Amino acid sequence: MSGVGEARTVYRTCPLCEATCGLELTVRDGEVLRIRGDRDDVFSRGFICPKGSVLGQLHADPDRLRAPLVRRYGRQEEVSWDEAWRVVAEGLGGAVARHGRERLAVYLGNPNAHNLSPLLYNRTWVRALRTRQRYSASSVDQLPKQLASGWMFGSPTAVAVPDLDRTDYLLILGANPMASNGSLCTAPDFPGRLRAIRGRGGRVVVVDPARTRTADEADEWVAIRPGTDALLLAAIVRELVVTGRADPGDHLRAHVSGMDDLAVALAPFGADTVSAATGVSAATIRRLAVELAEAPSAAVYGRMGTTTVAFGTTASWLVDVLNVVTGNLDRAGGAMFPLPATGGPTTRGESGRGEGFRTGRSRSVVRGFPEILGEYPAALMAEEIEHDGGVRALVTVAGNPVLSTPNGARLSAAFGRLDFMVSVDPYLNETTRHADVILPPPSHLERSHYDLVFTGFSVRNTANYSPPVFERAEGQPDEWEILLRIGAIVGGIDMEPSAIDDAVLRGAVESMCGDASSPVHGRDPGEIVSALEPRRGPERMLDLLLRTGPYGDGFGASPGGLTLAALEAAPHGVDLGPLQPRMPGMLRTQSGTIELAPQQLLADLPRLRALVDAPVPPLVLVGRRHLRSNNSWMHNVASLVRGRPRCTLQVHPDDAASCGVRDGDSARVASRVGEVVARVEVTDAVSRGVVSLPHGWGHDVDGVRLGVAREFAGVNSNLLTDEEQMDPLSGNAVLNGIPVTVAPAG
Repeated sequence: MSGVGEARTVYRTCPLCEATCGLELTVRDGEVLRIRGDRDDVFSRGFICPKGSVLGQLHADPDRLRAPLVRRYGRQEEVSWDEAWRVVAEGLGGAVARHGRERLAVYLGNPNAHNLSPLLYNRTWVRALRTRQRYSASSVDQLPKQLASGWMFGSPTAVAVPDLDRTDYLLILGANPMASNGSLCTAPDFPGRLRAIRGRGGRVVVVDPARTRTADEADEWVAIRPGTDALLLAAIVRELVVTGRADPGDHLRAHVSGMDDLAVALAPFGADTVSAATGVSAATIRRLAVELAEAPSAAVYGRMGTTTVAFGTTASWLVDVLNVVTGNLDRAGGAMFPLPATGGPTTRGESGRGEGFRTGRSRSVVRGFPEILGEYPAALMAEEIEHDGGVRALVTVAGNPVLSTPNGARLSAAFGRLDFMVSVDPYLNETTRHADVILPPPSHLERSHYDLVFTGFSVRNTANYSPPVFERAEGQPDEWEILLRIGAIVGGIDMEPSAIDDAVLRGAVESMCGDASSPVHGRDPGEIVSALEPRRGPERMLDLLLRTGPYGDGFGASPGGLTLAALEAAPHGVDLGPLQPRMPGMLRTQSGTIELAPQQLLADLPRLRALVDAPVPPLVLVGRRHLRSNNSWMHNVASLVRGRPRCTLQVHPDDAASCGVRDGDSARVASRVGEVVARVEVTDAVSRGVVSLPHGWGHDVDGVRLGVAREFAGVNSNLLTDEEQMDPLSGNAVLNGIPVTVAPAG
């Protein structure tokens, strides 16, 4: 650290959304003086959004917890770390002793994906608990895409992203990257990249029930009825088949199976058949098929509007089917697969073939829903707590499921029935208010950062490491130490976190030395471990992954290759180049092909066909994004929530008239499971029959310590979402297309 009073400049990747923008921070004496975009960042080139500018405010937030809280006599009071660990040991240990491990549950929230320590150590500490009751934010977000990718390509990490910087035609469904900055598609300055497509003569088409900011910037907005994207995609694919335009291309033809089965299965989904159900004319469907087939290059990209619906997995599958049959998968300008510097399941093991993807190794107690990616759907949490013999203890990490998962009122009440609850979280929020112990991690600026997840969804291959900006307060453990200690306490492991870390590292090195595909195959594990000295914790694990990854030095096997030291010497990042074709080597299916017609997905098509004739509710609810918001976890920053109210109920003028509500009025919105009162915003930005509330609000509950968020509380849209409505293939919650009624609040 530099001398007292001396300002210094540091560089850091923003951890607040998926865009991974580079930031330049001016700091002094533990205070952030200024933040601006890093103009020399190899990926973002100076781009910054309003969220990136508030890292200093998050660090200095007086409501951010600096010490553990323990519940005593109905109130949560600050205690020492030693006292907190004693209460955790007594509480969690006692619950496991009384009830058994299968009555202990874990919930991992969205911020884990933005945080190096949990990404590296969650698997270790969660496995130490030895319970199958595992839940995460994945099943209210992207799980359908991972499931479809697993069945098609053999790995749930094999997610194709649009090659934005080279495409000539981009079809976007259910996504608003002008507000979200992109999701499952890491692209700093997504708005600039969209404008560049049009600037070079390309075309952007947006399919969405709402005229979003992205739709306003596009060449065309196609309004669609919520939840029917899978019908539209099926009809476009069928149109390509019947007109003879369906062709994977010379580069893929030999690596695709199931074309004939696909053609037969999609026969019932003609453009004329699905037009009324989707609200998209048959002529438009046919034209979109022709445009995709005839564009020099094209990519189809679907996001939250295609995954958080009743046909999320089927829609996610058909997005990539469309990329395949137009010849645009795995080629420049199409949908491509990143090659992250730390590698992953598609870079390890036998090239081009694997064990494939499977689910259902266990089932939930109440509904018997199959496990997917080692967890059960978050929509099942309440019922798994409520039933006789249900969950009695819970650990949450960086999540706020009361605001982010279906029927938040029922879930909140269920949390109140637990014997014991521990939360690793920097805030006393709507979920952690139920906790018996809250263990706060360091702030974003007190820990290192590397985007293990989002480099796997990136539109360009890059690598960027950020060391901590500030030292942790005395006695404050790092987050990986907190997590490993929880695992040790509950798992009955008599080891300090540092010793567990040593054991985890040794196991990883031994596995790599025994893997024929690894650059350290056959080497002495002790030699590799010694070469990683004197690092410890996340930095040591990250160095191992980088050095054995696709660009790594292989511990001397590839001199000049990537290492953590090389990233430390490159504060603006390392550019590893544009996306490159990866077929067929990245496949991990048993057949060694892209399986275009997985039986699980073909079997879902009769359910999809029934949607054509299903009755249409008069009004359905959808969510929406805003550039200054990311779920619920940045609503305590004044500069992000001030100004015109954003938690409003958007209603089309015709629907407002029929419901008897006016702009600025309060309206009562009701669903099968609950109701809220929200301020009305009358606008033609939503289609007729559609109303919209943003996600992640509703901070006006007792027991939270969020001064700013309570002032701008908004309403919790997930008091309206229905825990019984899930995509039956993935278990993903249905957060869009919820039948509701709207009436004056009275």
